[in-house]
Amino acid sequence: MSEREVLYEGKYQRLVRQDGWEFIERVNCTDIVVILAVTEEKKILFVEQYRVPVQNHVIEFPAGLVGDEERYRGEELTTAAKRELLEETGYEAEQMVLLTKGPISSASIAILMSVYQAKGLKKVGPGGGDELESIIVHEVDIDLAEMWLRNRQKEGCLVDPKVYAGLYFLQKMES
Repeated sequence: MSEREVLYEGKYQRLVRQDGWEFIERVNCTDIVVILAVTEEKKILFVEQYRVPVQNHVIEFPAGLVGDEERYRGEELTTAAKRELLEETGYEAEQMVLLTKGPISSASIAILMSVYQAKGLKKVGPGGGDELESIIVHEVDIDLAEMWLRNRQKEGCLVDPKVYAGLYFLQKMES
């Protein structure tokens, strides 16, 4: 293995140089989970929050870090996915089905993302995130999702490209 040099380490991320590459690692985080959730009424759950790095509101799927807090060290991915869905949207899921796992940006970030489909949804709380988050939950008719996303972009909101990949998965599962 080649020499690895930590160029900078902050509270949440570190910048590393290895084999001529510079990339980011998460500190105290083992994975990222992304949750595709559709209610019985065929409403897809999106979350919106202001993201400082892009200085804008971003539409995303519910998602979160795994093992980022002491109380969640060693947490199973499906448990983390259920926890994040509940925290962000107020929905509980009976089951989480792993759809795919891979890098979020293989050229710049050294962390893997697991995409789950939430099944058996039940609204049990308000959502909105934890005390450090200000999340807006959107329940959008799945058949109108692409038009709704285009309209949000026209209004100046950014849409995470993973949303379109998730819509692809959801459409394939329906057919």
